[in-house]
Amino acid sequence: MRTEIDFQQLEQFVAVARARNFTRAASELNISQSALSRSIQKLEVQVGRPLFERKPREVVLTDLGELLLERAKEILKMVEDTFSLISEASRHGRIRLGAIPTIAPYYLPSLLRTFSGLHPDISIIVQEDTTENLLKRCNYGEIDLAILALPVIAEHLEVAALFDEELFLVVPAGHALVDCDEITPEAVEEYPFVTLNEAHCLTDNIASYCRQQSVQPVTVDRISQLTTVQELVALGHGVSIIPEMARRLDSDERRVYRSFDGEKPMRTICMVWNPYRYQSKWIKELMNHLCHPGPTKGRPQGS
Repeated sequence: MRTEIDFQQLEQFVAVARARNFTRAASELNISQSALSRSIQKLEVQVGRPLFERKPREVVLTDLGELLLERAKEILKMVEDTFSLISEASRHGRIRLGAIPTIAPYYLPSLLRTFSGLHPDISIIVQEDTTENLLKRCNYGEIDLAILALPVIAEHLEVAALFDEELFLVVPAGHALVDCDEITPEAVEEYPFVTLNEAHCLTDNIASYCRQQSVQPVTVDRISQLTTVQELVALGHGVSIIPEMARRLDSDERRVYRSFDGEKPMRTICMVWNPYRYQSKWIKELMNHLCHPGPTKGRPQGS
């Protein structure tokens, strides 16, 4: 008996398997949960057995579901690669580029402006998300390239360092540390600290530096946006540590940036891609541009 399964069903099945939850998967696919449930139920009828074990808070793949998941990803990859070849043949490229929130608004505008000037026929679709989600999307082929910060733990993905950038102390104007001769981690430890929440890798970079310096700042706020951190510092809620690329774009006189003396906190910006997926010549052009951007094409000065 012949069973007909369309690509949309496979995409929806993979989304549910990844999210382990119908509600989250429906939100990701931008469809109703009821429509997604009907689609999966139809797929289960077609294959003749359940693909998911339904639990109160999540769904788990059955043995048959695990088998179908591997084949579904292979099929969708083949279809995506085919359309990538067609797109390249038409001489108009498309790149899906991901970046974390502490990089995207500060690094990408200049990068994309110069790259688009060199390659006006290439369309770049930017997706901003956390490191964890971008790695998943890169692994599943939903994005072609991601710009992140080390460390990155990514099985089956390739990682290449691009440049290092310094992290700066930011304090409100008039703060005691503004005129301090030397800025040391010990001098900062006594002040309330405003930082991003745990979803951001910048928080890990800062925490690692503090551990190396044997200091433990007292955190008073955990925020989801870097611009909010800067605003809270300006309002006197505490001090923080901010990447150089964000510092360069901040002209607000309510904040003052200082470089640490001695060993400075740093982070390494990197690019990540899936070597098992088709890499169009457009993607290779962008990767080359990221590795060799020139002195004024987006990276922080001194990198």
